Amino acid sequence: MRHKGLNKVDLIFEKVDLREVLTKAFRMSSEEIIQEILESGLKGRGGAGFPTGLKWKYTAAEKDPDKYVVCNADEGEPGTFKDREILDKVAGKMYGGMAIAGHAIGAKKGIVYLRGEYRFLLPQLMRELESFHAMIAEIGYDFHINYALGSGAYICGEESALFESIEGFRGEPRNKPPYPTTSGVYGKPTSINNVETLVTVLMIIREGAGVYNQLGTKDSRGSKVFSVSGDTPTPGIFELELGMTVQEFVNEFGDGDTKAVQVGGASGFCVPRKRFTDTIIGFEGVPTGGSMKLFNSSRSMYNVLRNYLDFFAEESCGQCTPCRVGCQQLLKGVEKVKKGEVQSSYLNELVKLAETMKIASKCGLGQSVGNAFRTIVENFKEEIIY
Repeated sequence: MRHKGLNKVDLIFEKVDLREVLTKAFRMSSEEIIQEILESGLKGRGGAGFPTGLKWKYTAAEKDPDKYVVCNADEGEPGTFKDREILDKVAGKMYGGMAIAGHAIGAKKGIVYLRGEYRFLLPQLMRELESFHAMIAEIGYDFHINYALGSGAYICGEESALFESIEGFRGEPRNKPPYPTTSGVYGKPTSINNVETLVTVLMIIREGAGVYNQLGTKDSRGSKVFSVSGDTPTPGIFELELGMTVQEFVNEFGDGDTKAVQVGGASGFCVPRKRFTDTIIGFEGVPTGGSMKLFNSSRSMYNVLRNYLDFFAEESCGQCTPCRVGCQQLLKGVEKVKKGEVQSSYLNELVKLAETMKIASKCGLGQSVGNAFRTIVENFKEEIIY
């Protein structure tokens, strides 16, 4: 595997002739589009990293005449704000990616699930959507997109909880199987993709898979939009080629005293200074939905961990015991250790609890709590025990 280094890219926000790209896409067959996406190596940009082409292939294979393309714009991960920028600057490319997905899987209906806190963008988004609908009608393609609004629940970023919310129910994860490709929103075959994933699809169709997969590494093709925040002199949105080391990232965005980088938000991994040079930002190292938060020596990693656990305890939907009780016990546990009410060895029991939650929790919320917990406890134990 080769390290690509830090390479700034302009793919997501690049201006394109949307009509030209979509005309090209609609002339392709479903099989040709899916094959192009498979050859590009594109994996979901929401963080989970499932191959987009495979998701479309499975959905296309379903015989139900009613199918949906759902865009997950419920950007609730702490420290992540790149989808907001995409929606604000290039929403048309997202709509185009949805229409291409619809053509690939045989869907005529699309739904954008928009984070409730992004409601202020809706008037602008609807104006752009009206123009988009008029354009594809002129091209001669039948595809219609509607909006559904969230209400601030982090759990609704989970795909099946998102479906429940769209349908008017309480946002709670469903049992799997069946998977969305078989039974998604309204019980119909559904391809659900992140905002950035759909924009990337449009650019792959425009540029070709061969051009796209020259970026990144074998396991992490392409580029990624990062939300950079924390102790950095240059916060903001940056599109970078995947495959760089955390050290290369810190060299560009750090303040000269970076002791840790939280990759992937509260549900991601805390990388300490001693691991900067040998940790790859990508699916072969530490994957991320986009959040990159830097911490310098002035920060208490105990406070960081406590804030994350408080967030998870608040946002757990409470449906399954491992997550509902586990989040509360992890929070209470680290507080007791900090106060000296229990011995520091109790942290080992809490790590075991976090690992159990990863196995036993129903959805990604409870399963990912242990990522930040374990990596902060293992690397910054001295900041927690006194």
